[in-house]
Amino acid sequence: MFVHKIDEDLSLKLMELKDADWIFKLTNESREYLREWLPWLDFTIKPEDTVEFIKMCLKGFSENKSLNTVILFKGEIVGVAGFNNINWSNKTAYIGYWLGEGFQGNGIMTKVAKALTEYAFIELGLNKVEIRAAVENKKSRSIPERLGFKNEGCIRQAEWLYDHYVDHVVYGILANEWE
Repeated sequence: MFVHKIDEDLSLKLMELKDADWIFKLTNESREYLREWLPWLDFTIKPEDTVEFIKMCLKGFSENKSLNTVILFKGEIVGVAGFNNINWSNKTAYIGYWLGEGFQGNGIMTKVAKALTEYAFIELGLNKVEIRAAVENKKSRSIPERLGFKNEGCIRQAEWLYDHYVDHVVYGILANEWE
């Protein structure tokens, strides 16, 4: 079982099927808040949808293609973060994350993104970590900016978000730039 302790209050744990009800509950409680920037909320309408998502994540983990975790803050699931994809050929990991609305503003996601980046470089021996966020998603963009990631450009109309396209800013950091 993958568990990565960040500090006394914060850790990452590989998703398990038994986490489905908690993840779904958190998703449901933050649905309107998360819907602004995440395209999958309308497809996550019952706990079974979260079970299927976890199964997909566990398959990716078993195939060494991804690492998706729950974020535990003081023992409670408060969000999801991890490597949505690991490209071993190019030695690049792609971080994705979301945090329940009630847990915003505590520095949780910055610590999580930092821990994932360090894990990618130190434990996995990767060369690059990328984080993508919608241009207008200031909260999400502030995380890689705070951690010293470089703005590598904009992908126009990168994602369909319910009824419109959004552009994405691509942030990246190389192993030799990480301190």
